[in-house]
Amino acid sequence: MVGAVIVLWLSVCLLLWLLMGSRPQGFPPGPAPLPLIGNLLQLDPQNPLKTLSKLVQRYGPVFSLYIGTRPVVVLNGQQALREALVTKAVEFTGRPDHIMISHMTEGKGVILADVGPSWREHRRFALSTLRNFGLGKRSMEQRILEELTHVCALLEKSAGGSMDPQHLFHHAASNIICSIIFGSRFDYDDHYFQTLITMMEEINKLAIGPWAMLYDVAPVLRALPLPFRKVFRYYQRLREHMQQVITQHQHQSAAHTHEPRDMIDCYLQEMQKRAGDGSSFDDSHMESLLIDLFVAGTDTTSNTLRTACLYLMTHTHVQEQCHQEIDAMLGCRECVSFDDRHTMPYVQAVIHESQRVGNVVPLSVFHTATTHTQLHGYTIPKGTMVIPNLSSVLSEEGQWKFPHEFNPHNFLNEHGEFVKPDAFLPFSAGSRVCLGESLARMELFLILVTVLRRFQLVWPDDGGVPDYELIFGATQSPKPYRMGVRLRPQVGN
Repeated sequence: MVGAVIVLWLSVCLLLWLLMGSRPQGFPPGPAPLPLIGNLLQLDPQNPLKTLSKLVQRYGPVFSLYIGTRPVVVLNGQQALREALVTKAVEFTGRPDHIMISHMTEGKGVILADVGPSWREHRRFALSTLRNFGLGKRSMEQRILEELTHVCALLEKSAGGSMDPQHLFHHAASNIICSIIFGSRFDYDDHYFQTLITMMEEINKLAIGPWAMLYDVAPVLRALPLPFRKVFRYYQRLREHMQQVITQHQHQSAAHTHEPRDMIDCYLQEMQKRAGDGSSFDDSHMESLLIDLFVAGTDTTSNTLRTACLYLMTHTHVQEQCHQEIDAMLGCRECVSFDDRHTMPYVQAVIHESQRVGNVVPLSVFHTATTHTQLHGYTIPKGTMVIPNLSSVLSEEGQWKFPHEFNPHNFLNEHGEFVKPDAFLPFSAGSRVCLGESLARMELFLILVTVLRRFQLVWPDDGGVPDYELIFGATQSPKPYRMGVRLRPQVGN
């Protein structure tokens, strides 16, 4: 009896292997999968980007993998990504609904919501509200510069010594987005605030790691107390925080009429306008939208700033040239303006190069094909999950002067003018491009210039050998390091 069961099980596995090993006609090529688990064991668990790079060399810029029993298509290089995300944006606007992170958000919000009326309405609302609260305007500059007073105060306390910049930049970036969506900020030493940041970091670590893959390929394990359960607990706690803040706003709105102070007020007003028309605007969608903005607006900016500081400390000639340009352009002026970026080509190049090597969102957010379509000569069936490997574009041979090293001249022409190559796609592209791109660009410029104007960043004597390898995750980050801080003499003093 036992022998018969084993033979049956092996037969089923063999049948699955034969079926999975035979890709549909016209489908992109790729390595042969194993039964049930697909190609998971072939991916480097610490950094699957290394595996993807090797597969590009073997199969070309468009290839396929099996995540469990589901085939996915991986896009590499500028040409393939732009064909899918820009030229054929409509065909590849979808989001998967079968993976852990989509179950976590229940398909609501903006970033992970599938294409449809709700997604369109909420994306349009988010963009218009961000603009109304000053995105790209002087009022947004003032929000950022106000937060920078707290950043500089903490850096001054560390002057002459060293500090860990991770939480400093996380707190600053988070508070800027909090001022927009909540109308308030947290003290950096607030325990509750630190807990929110930690939960957000953990979600990003687990979102597309090995445990997330196990969740996707083995539904039978989902009820067990395995590490992927933490993602759902953390996300629920973030929802509970949003619920509390929303409730406070609702009570205040009921008490008196006022001009909207933040995104929550705007959303509540929108809900009132749409009441009874079957709109998707409700409390649960609002919670998801706020979490989207809170998470996306913190980790990416913070990790880019940490990358920039790491390279500025270890490439002292680059930092010195930034200091010279900042001093020459700002003179005795008290504050920098976002418009100053046009007169600081070298600083702009350093910021963009930090984004390129920082490679913060290496696999973007997964897409799906909304219809049967063609891509790069291959047939892509409707519903196929598509992974845009942004990492492959940011270091693509032939697209950059120095693709495998930190060098601001990747963004400077022969006259020293700032230029942005077409292969610069850290925010993705097309209809799913990051809705916070404009805010991130303003934050990065104002924060880095303000910090460099007042401080010199140095690699500590006891810092050991600098390690530039990134920690893989839904958002990548530099490894922890300490940053030496020295006060610079003020221009005009």
